[in-house]
Amino acid sequence: MMGWRARLGFLVPPGNPTVEPEMMRLVPAGISLHFSRLVARGPTGTHEGQEERNRSYLEHIGESTELLAMVKPDVIVLAHTASSYTLTPEAEAQLLADLADRSQSQLITAAGAVKQALRHLGVQRVALATPYAETISEQGKQHLTQHGFQVVGYGRLENVRNIYEETAERAYRLARRADTPEAQAVFISGTGLPTLPALAMLEADLGKPVISSATAMMWQALRLAGVGEPVHGYGRLLSD
Repeated sequence: MMGWRARLGFLVPPGNPTVEPEMMRLVPAGISLHFSRLVARGPTGTHEGQEERNRSYLEHIGESTELLAMVKPDVIVLAHTASSYTLTPEAEAQLLADLADRSQSQLITAAGAVKQALRHLGVQRVALATPYAETISEQGKQHLTQHGFQVVGYGRLENVRNIYEETAERAYRLARRADTPEAQAVFISGTGLPTLPALAMLEADLGKPVISSATAMMWQALRLAGVGEPVHGYGRLLSD
């Protein structure tokens, strides 16, 4: 492996400018990162057409995975949280099994990593913060509920022109609005929403874990690749 401790691959929506820099900020030394784009036509990052883009990503995901598999990553991550909201749990499990067979890599999804992270933190009651349109946001709530979590707080980002043009400051305010006293943790959904600068401040202000799609998928990918060292500065999930 040419000196690399592990190779991580990420399947990223077209137009998403956030995943690559956030993963590079989170990754420990000696880990090789690789990216392949999912397939969809038309505008990206907008609420309009989001469901159609999700289905296009899934329809063509085999092609994107085969390209990424050429570098032989130890773990491949579907770095698009809302794709899992479109699928049933059974369909998602079958998709991951099929892609793992085609790529000879371990496959995870951003949403799956979030569920594992919440369980690792001992969280059952969660507040959900989302930048999506109402329909997709409701699917996100249903997805968490289907997997045994109670959504006891909820906030949806308003006046979104394009998710990829949003800021960490807006993500911070959204998470504060979503939180409730009953919530054991806050989850900020969406790999296209910049979250890293807000997480440590949110945890200090709220007194509870705050995870994003970015921190959850890096956390699980590193664990599956056998890399256990902490990453500090982005919340307790990665620093434990």
